[in-house]
Amino acid sequence: MSEEYGISSGATENPEFRLRLPGGDGIDRARGVLLDAEGTNGSRKFLVRAGSPARAHVMPSFPKHFSGTYRRREELKAQDVLRPSERWPEWLELAEDVECGSPSSAAELLVGAPRNGWEEWKTEAGVPLADFMDGVRSGPNRAWLVRGSNVSGADLVQRLWLPEGRVSLSAARLRQGVGQGVSKERLRAFVEEDYGTTATYNQKLELVEELYAFLSWMKPGDTVCTISGGRLYVGEITGSVQQSASEGGRSNLRRPVEWQSTGYPYDELPEALQQKLSVQHDVVDLTAVQALVDGLGLTDEELADDAEAIERDPSVEVPAIAARRELELPQPGQELADELLVHDVEWLRELRDLLWDERQLVLYGPPGTGKTYLALKLAEFLGGGPEQVKLVQFHPSYAYEDFFEGFRPREDPQTHEVAFRLTAGPLRELADLASREGNRHVPHFLVIDEINRANLAKVFGELYFLLEYRNKSVRLTYSGDDFALPPNLFVIGTMNTADRSIALVDAAMRRRFAFVELSPRTEPTRGLLRRWLHAQDRDVEPADLLDALNARIDEPDFLIGPSYLMKKGVYREGGLERTWRTKILPLLEEHHYGEGVDTDRRYGLQTLRTVIGHTGTPDEQDDGSGSVS
Repeated sequence: MSEEYGISSGATENPEFRLRLPGGDGIDRARGVLLDAEGTNGSRKFLVRAGSPARAHVMPSFPKHFSGTYRRREELKAQDVLRPSERWPEWLELAEDVECGSPSSAAELLVGAPRNGWEEWKTEAGVPLADFMDGVRSGPNRAWLVRGSNVSGADLVQRLWLPEGRVSLSAARLRQGVGQGVSKERLRAFVEEDYGTTATYNQKLELVEELYAFLSWMKPGDTVCTISGGRLYVGEITGSVQQSASEGGRSNLRRPVEWQSTGYPYDELPEALQQKLSVQHDVVDLTAVQALVDGLGLTDEELADDAEAIERDPSVEVPAIAARRELELPQPGQELADELLVHDVEWLRELRDLLWDERQLVLYGPPGTGKTYLALKLAEFLGGGPEQVKLVQFHPSYAYEDFFEGFRPREDPQTHEVAFRLTAGPLRELADLASREGNRHVPHFLVIDEINRANLAKVFGELYFLLEYRNKSVRLTYSGDDFALPPNLFVIGTMNTADRSIALVDAAMRRRFAFVELSPRTEPTRGLLRRWLHAQDRDVEPADLLDALNARIDEPDFLIGPSYLMKKGVYREGGLERTWRTKILPLLEEHHYGEGVDTDRRYGLQTLRTVIGHTGTPDEQDDGSGSVS
């Protein structure tokens, strides 16, 4: 039998492999061998032995996405080759040996669901089939994007890849004989010699990275994706690299691929996957979002029902299900409204909805209106705790290198020499934390205090683009990495309007943020001090004084917020007078600088106490300058 199918005589080279079927406790494992013969697209064939069991049912979406294997399965059933088993009730069994195009298609034929045969066919000792391939890297499978919709003006995806079951790279000038597993150093020398002056320095660097990934990193069993006509196509690499001449040099390096039968609309893909797919290289490592790719087209029920890990250990999560776990922002309730002394819980829910829709929010208003306190408390509530919240303070000298990443002097712990090293800033640190596996469904918040005090275009740099286009990625200035803001990263800024700097905020920033005003003339700020005094069981005179004071201030941006009077020191003996004299009046003196206004007479405690004790309204009182305010 082995010679008939071209199997090498050495048992160590081509041992028999076993496949455990989901739910197959108590039945034999399927058996098969890897063949030396190649299929039509260059993949290695696989022979499944007679007597191997098979599941009687298939995953509901299997006929749609794996239509070729499904048809083959139905044909074998019609030929009575795949028949009801006499040994294992409610299972099927192969009556004779069956040759398949690849180890994965053989596994899928038996299981009736997607399977990575290179990992799931194992020897009796548990060694996966992939470890027996010469020149193939070891380690877990990866996922890749290879672009082919515009190669020298041709769409190779529709023209070559899907019809012939391939994926390819253009390497017209690369010498013949560069095989799989070539080192990057040798490949760099080949590219330098072979491409010479026909490519720029940067083009050669990019070409080396792409060729190295295609030749040495990719291996059978890896997932490969490509985009064409607004759809994402997904397949599995089933063999090693082949080098051959091609029309126009468009596809000199080729790998065999088993493509799924249907593509997935790009606009309906998860945002995190779209971010990775937007990276502008011909070969992109998608391993960070591989679980999202694996779950395309499958329901949670299909994934859970088909997951062998769950059968071994119910506590283990299916990666594809865990990756698609929905990001949620909890709805604020009355308990949070009471803690923040907000007049109406619906106002807090509106803030939550704005953050959900826009991802970025700015709280603006005069000093002392509780902007930073509210931003931090809201972020901690929505994120589930202070661990998911990072606070940064902007100032005029704040720069991109401080905020995101840049070179800073660092001491080597061993040599104690100081050198400039690339160092992450608070946004990069928080983004890396938010994008970790297991964290992607957890909201993370960056609170930027006094966001308008820095040069925003200088601080954000190329990240300014990402605030509006969250499903895209950009190439970073210093590290050269491709970066995208995680979908679960939210930004809350605070902005002081007393220095009139809100007028300097350009339209680009206004388009990227939702703006919510906190004003002493409107709720929740207007009644905040009064509610706080009631909660503290204190006299409401300070609230009456603050209302009378703000009634005498003409410009909304210079109103006095309640936070100045919400401190314990205010309510010690002489504390109110001291706070009024040293905190509030200096602000108003600066506001009226050069106008000749007697601020103490107009805004002093004695004047205002007279006002609030009068039967008329505060606006009818003399403002101390001889006119009615």
